[in-house]
Amino acid sequence: MAVRDGLICEVGVVGSSGAREIDATGLLVTPGFVDLHTHYDGQAIWSDRMTPSSAHGVTTAVMGNCGVGFAPCRAEDHETLVDVMAGVEDIPGVVMVDGLPWTWETFPEFLDELDGRSRDIDVAAFLPHSPLRVYVMGQRGVEREAATAEDLALMRKLAAEAIQVGALGFASSQLTLHKSESGHPIPSYGAAHAEFEAIAQGIKDSGGGLLQFVPDLVAGDYEPALKTVFDVAEDVGLPVTFTLAIGNAGDPFFVNALTMVEKANSAGGDISAQIFPRPIGLVIGLELSGNPFILYPSYREIAHLPLAERVAEMRKTEVRERILADKPAGDGHPLMFATQAWNWMFPLGDPPNYEPDPSQSIAARAEARGVSPLEEAYDRVLDDDGHAMLLITLANFRNASLDTVAELIRRDDVVLGLGDGGAHYGMICDASFPTYMLVHWARDRASGRLTVAEAIHELTSAPARVAGLFDRGRIAVGYKADLNIIDHAALTLHKPVIAHDLPAGGRRLDQTADGYVATIVSGELIAENGVPTDSRPGKLIRGRQPAPLG
Repeated sequence: MAVRDGLICEVGVVGSSGAREIDATGLLVTPGFVDLHTHYDGQAIWSDRMTPSSAHGVTTAVMGNCGVGFAPCRAEDHETLVDVMAGVEDIPGVVMVDGLPWTWETFPEFLDELDGRSRDIDVAAFLPHSPLRVYVMGQRGVEREAATAEDLALMRKLAAEAIQVGALGFASSQLTLHKSESGHPIPSYGAAHAEFEAIAQGIKDSGGGLLQFVPDLVAGDYEPALKTVFDVAEDVGLPVTFTLAIGNAGDPFFVNALTMVEKANSAGGDISAQIFPRPIGLVIGLELSGNPFILYPSYREIAHLPLAERVAEMRKTEVRERILADKPAGDGHPLMFATQAWNWMFPLGDPPNYEPDPSQSIAARAEARGVSPLEEAYDRVLDDDGHAMLLITLANFRNASLDTVAELIRRDDVVLGLGDGGAHYGMICDASFPTYMLVHWARDRASGRLTVAEAIHELTSAPARVAGLFDRGRIAVGYKADLNIIDHAALTLHKPVIAHDLPAGGRRLDQTADGYVATIVSGELIAENGVPTDSRPGKLIRGRQPAPLG
């Protein structure tokens, strides 16, 4: 294969020599991976590397998901959007205050800011619902009042403008758990059918785009929220992709959602459900945003201490007894309700096991030891001098396995998503899922294994099609030269680690892998054997991209 001017120019027999040649004998050569669900809206401004994603073969990241972001935004609303992003995506407010220059107001100006910066991989952006609503309605939008006819007309106009300048589409959320840091539902929550219709009409006015949507996964019954979006998409003629979660137990509501997808697609729609290929969950520990005692007053008394001092205190008999006898008090992040889900909580080792045996749950380990789950969790967070991490498998781990995920991954109306790179810095590190696909699903899993070709398809051409980015995701003449060269046998996913490399010294979870021999973006090498180069060929993708001619 030969590459010239950022494109693949020859495949098969290449007659001439290259300025740089890589021998890929015995290795996988794949298109660059496309991640449909990220939140690099801030990181794409303050950093030139979109890690962890770019460390796992991702060469295109779509951001602005869940309807949250930083544009459009008037100066007086900066704090509102920071409050929303801090609550929904676990990005510390100080990181956004120090890391963002806020040199924009409108969405076109925000895209120009992105376009003027260098980075390792390509990014594309949705127009996010909550900032749009606040920009149009001010405090009425924050308080989720119904939009007036004048509001709807302006939303339609601004949606059309966003598509004209390069938005990939529009993103929104109706998830109950999506709340601001101050504890309020996000501005888009409860938006009416007429509002979605007006915005979708604006997108259609400028040629179309993708609608990304998060239904209320907690409610279980997807139908009311999905029906609104599906009906709008049918009326306007736009594609939709939405987040699908599989309950660990109970009624299989996801089946009804997929039935709705089948019905809509059979009637001529273009609907895809996004599924995550391992458990949707949290990583918790004493160094992270959550742990089983985060809401305990007795723990909060020492929570401010440096880790070593806190661990020393927690190992004292009297402190241990006081914390274990305490009860949670006060409110925290909406996801903190899960920090005592003992049956679905597991120690996270190195390499990390994202399909752990039920016998290793905190509940099962506690029973085997003859102690309470709270005591077992207390001991486990103190492992490795307090650096230990626990994995909570909130969803997709039905009947304590990924068998249902294995079935759904193969469906044509299901696409991979929810990597969440650039967000949940202190409780989630899921942007590594491409490596997990190749290690777990296409190599190590005993049953339900995918072929390498199937896994690569799910990471490349399938999400590229959903996004409308038809210029990438394939190895063929004329396609964008975004490529990975991978030693599949040696591919290893490492345990997440804590880095303090955000603006203002902010903390985040990072995760690396061995086995990526080379990652190439637009024909330029951005990483070799896991070591980043100085090349920053990544661009802002403005709108949907056609397939190469011929």
